[in-house]
This record gives sequence, C-alpha cells and structure tokens, in this order.
Amino acid sequence: MEAPLQQLSDPLLDAHGVELWVKREDLLHPTISGNKWRKLKYNLQEATRQGHHTLLTFGGAYSNHIAATAAAGQEFGFDTIGVIRGEEHLPLNPTLQFAISCGMQLQYISREQYRQKDEPAFLQELSEQYSKPYIIPEGGTNNLAVQGCTEIIQDINQDYDYICCAAGTGGTAAGIIAGLKGEKQVLVFPALKGGDFLQKEIQELIYTYCGQEFSNGHLITDYHFGGYAKIKPELMAFMQAFQEQHHIPLEPIYTGKMLFGLFDLIRQGYFPKGSHIVAIHTGGLQGNAGFKQRLGVEV
Repeated sequence: MEAPLQQLSDPLLDAHGVELWVKREDLLHPTISGNKWRKLKYNLQEATRQGHHTLLTFGGAYSNHIAATAAAGQEFGFDTIGVIRGEEHLPLNPTLQFAISCGMQLQYISREQYRQKDEPAFLQELSEQYSKPYIIPEGGTNNLAVQGCTEIIQDINQDYDYICCAAGTGGTAAGIIAGLKGEKQVLVFPALKGGDFLQKEIQELIYTYCGQEFSNGHLITDYHFGGYAKIKPELMAFMQAFQEQHHIPLEPIYTGKMLFGLFDLIRQGYFPKGSHIVAIHTGGLQGNAGFKQRLGVEV
C-alpha cells in the first residue's frame, strides 16, 4: 500500500525556484487514513499477537484517532472502546456517530479524570472494567506508532531536501525523523499553541524507539492560528484556494495549517532556490463534517 506523490504547480513555487510534492497519505485507506493508519498498523499486529479481542483508546469528541480506531476494529475484527474527554452531547457529532456505527462503545469521563489517562492506576482500573483490553494511548502514539510512521518515507521515490509534517502528539514527526536517521531536514508544524514542549517529546519518542538522537528536526511554531482547532479567515481562504487550484482536500486542524505555513515560508524566501520539498498529507478529513456542524464553517 502506497501513498502517491503529487507535484504541485504554482506561480509562487516558480518565483522562488522551489519544487513541492504532497505525499497523499490521506489516500491510504478510505476510513483509516494517513498517519492513523501508520500508527495503528503495528499496534493491531501486537494486539493480535497478545491474544486481545478488544482495543481501548482515548480522544476528544472530534478525534481522528477515535474514528480510525473504530474503523480499524470493524475491519480487523476487534471490539473497540473509546474513552471520550468531556460530557456526552446529543445528537452526536459526525465523528462519534461514525465511531458508533463501526461498533465502538463510548465512555465519557470528566476532563479531570481524562488528565489521568497515562496514570498506571487509572489504566489498571479501565483494564479490569473492560476485561483487559489492548490499550492504545491518545492519538495512537507509542513505540509501535513511531515504527509505523518510519515507513512514511520508504516509498518516496523523488529526491528531496526538506520534508514537512503537522504535529499533535509528535508520533508522526518522531517516526519520520527516526526513519531518516539524521538525513534531510524535517520541518514540524505543531497544531497546538505553545508547541515548544513538543521538541522534547519528539526527542524522547525517538530515543525510546531507537536509542539515538538526531538534530535534523525543526519546529515551526508560528502557524497554530491561536491553538488546537482554532481557525482564522485567512486559513480558510488559503484552504479554499489551495483545494480549487490543486484538487487536494485539506482539513483545518493539521494539514491546512502546515501547508499555509509552508507556503508562507516559501513566500519569505526560507528555502534556497533549487530546494525540493515533500509535504506529508496526514489525512484527518473525517473531521471536516464535524467542523462544519460545530462552527457553521464550510470546509
């Protein structure tokens, strides 16, 4: 299974002498797309190896990871449980409605409880409550997720100088950096405000995975638009123009912000002439329906 590379043609790229390809990870699978497919791949194999029949994981009400885990459970024969941050709101948003349609059982917990999601005692309690499921962290990020994300770079058959990706928990960026083993330059665009903490988390994920440290990953923290799931008119205008010109659907949480930032850096002359850039489309398009419902914004 490969994600095709799509070269973009744009006057801005021509003016600055750079070439840009988008790696269409969003096309990997109809419902388990992008980095979620990569992160779940080896976790599903490990759950099978250990003899588990149930997956349990965590997320917010609009989580791409919740939707992808539910779809993966349905496709590969696992029961699924989603521990959702916050109270239930009816009618369900499209993300949670999709999860239920795939057979996922939802458990809502308070935001205070949710902060305990990595605590051993809380995980033990959930394990006993649900007969010892295979537990996957929020966002799917663990060692096996990093391993899966190292494979993002394997089928890029175009030479490049820079590779760009959006980041939430940092697992995708960690996998790309670890897979490159210090080669190329990796630009990471955090979706969260105050994303500087992510540098340490990415480094820790890499070291835990392979016992090495690399210095070719760089955080670009100027394009979060006010924080996670926050948007501004200029972002939506960019996404609309991008989709019309290049026929690539975007979403405003991750990939839209990353590509907005990337085009802005090109405009500023960040990349030397002759640079070859690959941008990773990490999927997440399922969230657009919920975004439209919640904010009345067409995506």
